[in-house]
Amino acid sequence: MKNSNTTDDPGFRDKISTVDTKGKRKWQYVLKPKGKFYTWRSILSLIYLALFFAIPFIKVHGNPLFLFNIPDARFVFFGKVFLPQDFVLLGVGMLVSLLFIIVFTLIFGRVFCGWACPQTIFMEMVFRKIEYWIEGSATKQQKTNNNKWTTEVYIRKTVKHIIFFAISFVIANTFLTYIIGVDQLFKIISEPITEHFVGFVAIILFTVVFYVVFAFVRELVCTVVCPYGRLQSVLLDKNSIVVAYNYIRGEPREKPGRARNTDSGDCVDCNLCVKVCPTGIDIRNGTQLECVNCTACIDACNTMMAKINKPLNLITYASENNIVNGEKPRFTYRIKAYSFMLVLMVGLLVILLVTRSMFDATVLRVPGQTLQENADGTISNLYRIKVVNKNSYKKPYHLAIEGNKGTIAYIGKALDSLESFELKEETFFVKLHPKAITQRKQKITLNIMSGNKVVAQKKISFIGEY
Repeated sequence: MKNSNTTDDPGFRDKISTVDTKGKRKWQYVLKPKGKFYTWRSILSLIYLALFFAIPFIKVHGNPLFLFNIPDARFVFFGKVFLPQDFVLLGVGMLVSLLFIIVFTLIFGRVFCGWACPQTIFMEMVFRKIEYWIEGSATKQQKTNNNKWTTEVYIRKTVKHIIFFAISFVIANTFLTYIIGVDQLFKIISEPITEHFVGFVAIILFTVVFYVVFAFVRELVCTVVCPYGRLQSVLLDKNSIVVAYNYIRGEPREKPGRARNTDSGDCVDCNLCVKVCPTGIDIRNGTQLECVNCTACIDACNTMMAKINKPLNLITYASENNIVNGEKPRFTYRIKAYSFMLVLMVGLLVILLVTRSMFDATVLRVPGQTLQENADGTISNLYRIKVVNKNSYKKPYHLAIEGNKGTIAYIGKALDSLESFELKEETFFVKLHPKAITQRKQKITLNIMSGNKVVAQKKISFIGEY
């Protein structure tokens, strides 16, 4: 038998697992896996689900632990609030995330998809298990759907979809709390719909989207919609650790029996690895875009290997070089280069976070104004400041000239405090005595104060003479 892991085999990667010969969607009837990895994934999924539903209720100094309020342009990470004025921080944070994904994928492949991705967790550990409970095993589901439906089948499917929709509704509400916060969600739920019509519509839309995804779209999210699979294909190399079939040991594959050749590989062509795959691929054809590294095929293969008294891990976590040459995973120059960049970006992000001010301010000279000569002999320039409080609490606020080299005169009432996330604007004169003016245009330091503490400094240009 030919080695099916070579491109000489006419059946090698010549079809898409989710499409039939007529080009129509082929529904995946996934056999429920059993084994060590599936047990670990189930335990981790319970932890993940507990965190997913609990995190919105956790608050730090009055702020949610995480919030991605895109409509109000307010983001919270670990209780720290970030506003549009922190766009540099957000940009660096996104670059750090991207570099982390690159480094992680270079080393471990698409393991995130199978073990931590919300799509996989909810699909395989929630919705799929409910489907097994209501409609039976994958084999029974396929047999039922191919025959004429009875009243019992209609009832079971109706109950299943009602439960699916109810769970989608819960997920939609929880998902929305990550955008608008728990308090705002409770208002939408408890107050009249007319007062929160947009929020109500958002809940319904999210519910429908989640229901359609988990009830009908399913694995197509991983194989068609998600860009991570495409990103993986350009990041992986022969040293990346992925779920892989050891074709050196497994080929040529042959069905078990008395007439089995002595030179046959360990693979008995049982196709269990294909039957348990949520995306329907044959892992024996090598690493593929559709593979989410869920390890279901490893558990299935190990079950068969144990039955026929063969060594386990014919399918396992390994790199191409590990299979062919027996090499251990190594730190390549690519990984070193990306890791170095990641460390630099993380360092920059830490510096920006440490030096981040509680107030963010922009100070500009008022257009069309140069200088004013006052009756008391001082020279003044007119400025306008826009300042925002990035804290969760009201903070005292005022302005001062560094070193008391000048005075500030406000137009209108001076601000003495700023509310949480409040953006305010005020106009003021900076007055200097002629003896303090050393050049026509000089820089002076404006201190932004909170109580007796200097929280930020701004350099402003002061014009001293015409």
